[in-house]
Amino acid sequence: MFLSPVKNILRTILPEKLSESLKSVLPVTAVIFLLCFMVVPVPSSVMLAFIVGACLLIIGMGLFSMGADMAMSRIGEHIAVVSHSKKLILIIVVSLAVGIFITVSEPDLRVLAQQVPNIPNQAIIWSVAIGVGIFLVLAMLRIFFRLPLNYLLIGLYVAVFTLAAFVPKDFLSTAFDSGGVTTGPMTVPFIMALGVGVASVRSDSHAGEDSFGLVALSSVGPIIAVLVLGLLFSSEGGAYSPVVVPDITNSLELWKLFSDAFPGYFKEVAEAFLPIVCIFAVFQIPRCRLGLSEIIRICIGLAYTYLGLVFFLTGANVGFMPVGNMLGELIGQLPYNWIIVPIGMLLGYFIVAAEPAVHVLNRQVAEMTEGAIPQKAMSLSLSIGVAISVGLSMLRVLTGLPIMWLLGPGYGMALLLSFYVPPVFTAIAFDSGGVASGPMTATFLLPLAMGLCISVGGNVAQDAFGVVAMVAMTPLITIQLLGLYYKFKTAKALKADQADELHESDEDVIIVFEEEKE
Repeated sequence: MFLSPVKNILRTILPEKLSESLKSVLPVTAVIFLLCFMVVPVPSSVMLAFIVGACLLIIGMGLFSMGADMAMSRIGEHIAVVSHSKKLILIIVVSLAVGIFITVSEPDLRVLAQQVPNIPNQAIIWSVAIGVGIFLVLAMLRIFFRLPLNYLLIGLYVAVFTLAAFVPKDFLSTAFDSGGVTTGPMTVPFIMALGVGVASVRSDSHAGEDSFGLVALSSVGPIIAVLVLGLLFSSEGGAYSPVVVPDITNSLELWKLFSDAFPGYFKEVAEAFLPIVCIFAVFQIPRCRLGLSEIIRICIGLAYTYLGLVFFLTGANVGFMPVGNMLGELIGQLPYNWIIVPIGMLLGYFIVAAEPAVHVLNRQVAEMTEGAIPQKAMSLSLSIGVAISVGLSMLRVLTGLPIMWLLGPGYGMALLLSFYVPPVFTAIAFDSGGVASGPMTATFLLPLAMGLCISVGGNVAQDAFGVVAMVAMTPLITIQLLGLYYKFKTAKALKADQADELHESDEDVIIVFEEEKE
């Protein structure tokens, strides 16, 4: 009885998800192939690992996307039933616990923790997790008390940039990077579904719009947490761990390269899933009381999500990371190394489509707005934003331009736009910034910047780090510009409709006048 839905999923939904992931990964894979065959020579061993990694990415993203729909989003919605109690203390406790434990389960956070010098990994992980938990509580309170998102964001980013003025330069890029990596493939589906569930208790017309913005506020917590750690701990330089380039001579060694990596990622993702399973079990017993079929469906979805994330992270770290680092080093050695700027823009344009959480956001935006904001428009705006950010990041590595010279004006422009666009676009824009900067950014674009930085003799901690922060910033502007266009287009259509109605009214008056005259 329970196997038939699984068979149906494998026959219909899985091929569809694999097709979507193929379309997402293929363009960036093609660009890297062209670079390796036409611009810089890459060893065959690195290219073979890259091909296998690309295949794992396609399979992993397809499984993850299907699992997120079946399990992660549903768990978030079921946990959100606590909102119907309208007990503020309960909402605060639940939001804090969910924010902390889901963030601890984010694999990208561990990658970040290993890169920060002179601070214990656990200190960073738990500080960032507590920061996300506190700001998720703030996001929930915003929904209940209907607080304007743009005013909250202005106050928070004023605090962020004030703290940044007193923090050592080596911490700045890492702090802003943390805001992007902590809202990754594990966190985003859960938090966004939680927001939809909590907003459903309201009956006003703006409840759906206010369900967005949770990722935006949750991204600020990690930045403040790492900045505070930068004030408490001392640092004298960036901790750069060179990427290991695979040396493969035959197919057996290629298999061994990936087979040796799989157990580590199976364990890492299992540790990440444990808090989620525990939270679901705690809420299932006293609150949710789901039927057996729903529980089985969620368990199957968790299995898909688990396998998908293992395949995705293995492919990205073992296959994509070495080729990204090597491309950066080799292009940096060219006499015309400025070419990395347009190359970075091209890679950024396509690579955002390979981020698993982007698909979750695009679907939810289309559903909540009932198609008023199409997925294609969202995807195009995100791609343009990430392309600009990666180009600026590569230019920053080449020139040594301080990151605050870009982040300050960028966030200033984003916050200024929030007063001129519909509020839903501001919430979606700030959510998309955290969503766009996921595993692909951390495992390909960051090594690309690191390799380039080493070649040109730059400071890795100050110049190479910050790519994630830039990728998280530019969508705030491009999505809101989309909102400005949407607002202008809607106003123009409304004006045209009013003109048509006035014209029809004038014609009716003329007809009546002529009839009376006769």
